Amino acid sequence: MATNIKCPSCSFVFPLEESLSEDYKKDLREKMNEYTRKKDEEYSKREQFLKQQLDAKDLEYGKQLQIEKNKIQQQLEEQIRKAVSSDYETQLSLLKQNSRDQEEKLKLAREKELEFLQKEQQLKNREAELELDVHRKLQAEREKLTEELRKQEEEKSQVKETENKLRMKELEKQLEDQKKLVDEMKRKAEQGSMQLQGEVQELALEEMLKSSFPFDLVEEVGKGIRGADCILVVRNSMAVECGRIIFESKRTKDFSRDWAEKLKTDMRSLGADIAVLVSATMPKDMNSFGEKDGVWICNFDEVRALVHVLRDGILRVATVRKAQENKGDKMVLLYNYLTSKEFGEQWKAIYEVFMSIRVSIQKERDMMERIWKAREKQLEKALLNTQYIRGSVEGIAGQDSINLELPWDSEADTLTSG
Repeated sequence: MATNIKCPSCSFVFPLEESLSEDYKKDLREKMNEYTRKKDEEYSKREQFLKQQLDAKDLEYGKQLQIEKNKIQQQLEEQIRKAVSSDYETQLSLLKQNSRDQEEKLKLAREKELEFLQKEQQLKNREAELELDVHRKLQAEREKLTEELRKQEEEKSQVKETENKLRMKELEKQLEDQKKLVDEMKRKAEQGSMQLQGEVQELALEEMLKSSFPFDLVEEVGKGIRGADCILVVRNSMAVECGRIIFESKRTKDFSRDWAEKLKTDMRSLGADIAVLVSATMPKDMNSFGEKDGVWICNFDEVRALVHVLRDGILRVATVRKAQENKGDKMVLLYNYLTSKEFGEQWKAIYEVFMSIRVSIQKERDMMERIWKAREKQLEKALLNTQYIRGSVEGIAGQDSINLELPWDSEADTLTSG
């Protein structure tokens, strides 16, 4: 690579090699001319002096003068050879150092090109793998959605069949309950006094539920239904029904295990979620409220706290059930999105980003090739300058006296010929 020098006065930029070559040749000529002129003057003065002083010994002095001339000529040629050799060795060392620097830079450029090509190949492989992976995932998602839709349809059909069977059983159960209600009405007619005793606690229970849970609904159960007094319809903050709690109030001295079975039957017939038995007398194996045989049992003082707990559980279950609703519809929406134009456009945008990266890589490759071409031209120019200096020195001092053969001349000839 040529080294440029800028003139401090006129700001003209010129290569250092050309300047050194011309200045060196000019200075060398001037030194040789000055040295020859001085020596000629010295020779002439000595000749005149010898002729005046030694006329008699012209022949002898002539021989000595010739010997002196030859000696001085040899000294002059030796000095010139040393001067030229010293300056040329300095110039040659600079050229060698410059050539070594160029070789190092060229080696680094080739290593960077190799690294760049390897990274480009890796990027292409990653791009192909990513595209293949996306296609595989899309295919798997399509198959998964198709399988889930098929399962959803099968589940819906099974649920409908189950609902029909349950509806038939419910109708049969209602018919059976109607028969039991007739028998219960006959029995209550005989136990009118006991009913009057329990009505006071039933009214107190309804008032307590209405005052404690104003957002819920308290529905009375008809007098013809055995084993149930009222139903608490649990509603959330949006006034949406979330579940039902059926209550039965008992105010007797002895606890009967048949109350729980009767209350569970009423719970199923009325579609309630939880059954609560409020009794003044607790079972023998229970000291406080708890669940027994699928029914919650407590006294009147514990019913408020128990309803708070049961109501919170119903609300939580309703929230989970609401989240599971329309799950099949959501899967259909997801399938429609994956096959929609919006999803296609987004995928197209991702593909365009990869293509822009690929174009940028190609531009960087073209730019590096231009840089390498420019450096090759600079190297050719430096080698040509060395040939010019070699020709100039050989023209002045002779080809036989100074050997300026460079070890890379064959490579330079190849470059210049190419």
